[in-house]
Amino acid sequence: QVQLVESGGGLRQAGGSLRLSCAASGRTFSSSAMGWFRQAPGKEREFVAIISWGGGRTYYSDSVKDRFTISRDNAKNTVYLQMNNLKPEDTAVYYCAADKRDRYSGTYYPTENFGSWGQGTQVTVSS
Repeated sequence: QVQLVESGGGLRQAGGSLRLSCAASGRTFSSSAMGWFRQAPGKEREFVAIISWGGGRTYYSDSVKDRFTISRDNAKNTVYLQMNNLKPEDTAVYYCAADKRDRYSGTYYPTENFGSWGQGTQVTVSS
């Protein structure tokens, strides 16, 4: 089991940048794919980005592709989300979560396979 704590959220103007961090504790972090998700008020939680357990594969939603970058440092038990060229529609609470499958080597990452959700960090982008 892994425990997750997000940080780095804040208020930015459109076009600005933020870097979110997700610190993990527990022995399974380095063998778990990690994901960032977000939930805006009145909307369903949505997938933002996923990184494989070894860091070699990344996946992004169309809405953030070419603006956001997910990365991980297994030595520091941390996953990051670098967010550039922020838009007002990026406003949401951002959560990180861990894939429940150990050392998964495939390419299918349904949201329901993610667990150990953190408490979230608020990102607000003004126009």
